[in-house]
Amino acid sequence: MLIVGRVNMYTISEVAKRFQISRSTLLYYESIGLLVSSSRTPSNYRLYSEEDVQHMEQINMYRQSGMALKEIRKLLTSNQQAFVSLLEKQLQNLNKEIQKLRYQQQVIINLLRNNSKLTETRVMDKKTWIALLEATGLDDEAKGKWHRQFEKMAPEAHQDFLESLGISPQEIEQIRKWSTENDIKENLEDR
Repeated sequence: MLIVGRVNMYTISEVAKRFQISRSTLLYYESIGLLVSSSRTPSNYRLYSEEDVQHMEQINMYRQSGMALKEIRKLLTSNQQAFVSLLEKQLQNLNKEIQKLRYQQQVIINLLRNNSKLTETRVMDKKTWIALLEATGLDDEAKGKWHRQFEKMAPEAHQDFLESLGISPQEIEQIRKWSTENDIKENLEDR
């Protein structure tokens, strides 16, 4: 870190090291106008201010979310409404990708159905999940309540969870419909 006047300034190598990216990445960011150094040394080396580093922290955070540089540029210059819209779009894209990956995972699980390595994966199927619930002492009524609460509190997450168990779309639809209908019925009975 250099001190120019009374301002802390950072070299390109220091910024690259701090964000664990290459110097060439920073140079590319500058070439597309995403992050431009605030100053130069008398020898024409780039210097980055604290504000530049904060700007790079935002860029880095958006990159970690999987956003493309073009979208990041829009985020950095957008109003609040556009900002939220861009992030929601990215979240929808990620959800679609996760759903696609979950489907691919289930295809591989079905291909490996009797392989001993299958138990070493981070996958739980419907049969294993039911066995786990029963091992904790949940009877059918309690399992139903679990589904109703999940559907009520986080319907999209409930969908995702059921998909992760490898349950067919038709059965998922039935479970979610049953959960909603029985939650309504339970609420009416409580009145």
